Amino acid sequence: MVSIRSISSTPSSLTYHDLPWIVAHREDRCTLCGRCTSVCPTEAIYLAYRRQRMPKLDILQKKRGSEYRTFVGIRQRTDLDHRCIGCGMCSMVCPNEAIGPQVNPNDERARFHSYQKGDAWKRGGRRNDRASLLDQISFNRISMLTDPALDAGRHEFHMNTLLGRVLPPEEYIRRQAKGEWIPPVREIFPFIIGSMSFGALSPNMWLGLLQGVAYCNEVLGIPVVMCTGEGGCPPWVLKSPFLKYIVLQIASGYFGWDEIIRAIPEMQCDPAAIEIKYGQGAKPGDGGLLMWFKVSKLIARLRGVPEGVDLPSPPVHQTLYSIEESVMKMIQTMSMAWNFRVPVYPKISGSTSAKSVLNNLVRNPYASALLIDGIDGGTGAAYNISMDATGHPIASNVRDCYLDLVAQGKQNEIPIFAAGGIGKNGNPVQNGMALIMLGASGVHMGKYIMQSAAGCLGSEKNRCNVCNLGICPKGITSQNPKLYRRLDPDQVAQRVVDVFLGLRTEIKKVMAPLGRSQSLPIGMSDALGISDKDVADRLQIKYIC
Repeated sequence: MVSIRSISSTPSSLTYHDLPWIVAHREDRCTLCGRCTSVCPTEAIYLAYRRQRMPKLDILQKKRGSEYRTFVGIRQRTDLDHRCIGCGMCSMVCPNEAIGPQVNPNDERARFHSYQKGDAWKRGGRRNDRASLLDQISFNRISMLTDPALDAGRHEFHMNTLLGRVLPPEEYIRRQAKGEWIPPVREIFPFIIGSMSFGALSPNMWLGLLQGVAYCNEVLGIPVVMCTGEGGCPPWVLKSPFLKYIVLQIASGYFGWDEIIRAIPEMQCDPAAIEIKYGQGAKPGDGGLLMWFKVSKLIARLRGVPEGVDLPSPPVHQTLYSIEESVMKMIQTMSMAWNFRVPVYPKISGSTSAKSVLNNLVRNPYASALLIDGIDGGTGAAYNISMDATGHPIASNVRDCYLDLVAQGKQNEIPIFAAGGIGKNGNPVQNGMALIMLGASGVHMGKYIMQSAAGCLGSEKNRCNVCNLGICPKGITSQNPKLYRRLDPDQVAQRVVDVFLGLRTEIKKVMAPLGRSQSLPIGMSDALGISDKDVADRLQIKYIC
């Protein structure tokens, strides 16, 4: 009789069939080189001695027997701390194609055991929902005139957008004649590298992005800009001529702001803009979070905090009683820091109250734009409940805000920028141009840039998505030198250039059939159609079937 105490089963016991990813191993091909176990970021597999029973049947004597062999094999761990995340690094380094992760086709039970030690489950990446409304929108207003001059490959297109408050022509002429202050405006590429902080990204990844952006501007003439995210940036960048391609972000944590303020007298040029972060689409109301795994000595020095501590954004000051007052004070303060030469705008989470913030910006003469981050936005660390069930879809939010500006006759004055899910399924231009035609002046991309320029392995099937733990197998979101040295900044820069060259060509392929070549089709919603009647009515676009 077997004793119950001898069975090692607990309420959290799982088998590898209960995990979202199963490591498939072919013993006949494996040479036990150990490469797979050495690169696994979660240590999900390990080499172990195994004793295998080999049944033996003697037909002549009609006897059954057994032989046993002992060998070294690869086994998969079944606890959630060391679960397989499906990154596929084991199959990348295996010389014999003997191992690789497979999606669990059975009922995935691990989600019911995610609350370990009383802590809710957190992850990096984006939502696990594959559906994307933006992928369903088509461009259906086609110019019937076949005009070779509008061919995307043989015609000059002006596809840049404006970042900054655009005054009415009569007001601009009057101020210019009297020598009065004119709001600063930047001409930029409509697809912007979204806010990913120097702490969230590895030093090699950040340097590669900056090199690629500088090459796009100085060699190719594509005015691409990138946003730093909260936490500042390396001090040498603040004193370099590349600062003019960077949008500096400040948030409630003020992390890294001391370095920026001290560097202002030594700056060779002004930044492209100042972004004030009030919310993120992936976790509205939560603020930023950089987990202690990624707070290295360099990050701690830049942010003025101890090494190895969690860095959540602190609450706002007690003197701020509303978002309207906070936006007004911060915009005026940041504008004064650069003597009103730099556009300043807030970033907010997608919400039904976004229009109230926009209406406040319309009345603020120093406000330059509004960035809205939708529910599909990515992040480095967020709770599942925030990423899956909190926020507002970006398409309807942008449309509501744009129509509100139209009602006030201000649609050409305050540009709206959109973020959250751009290129989620690999269609960045389709998603971005749909938002532009719904009223946005440009879009921010973060996760797509990581996937296309650096080979990020994360997906909407919850593959990898350990950006928050600092164990990124590609070295993109890790502060561990052993990991981020896998990433070559020069190769990242080359991929960034390739991506934006491809984006520019695809934008032309969308603008040419519309008969537009001299300006972006901002607010050109009559060129959009969708086969969902409810969505068509909500966005006020054409219903097609």
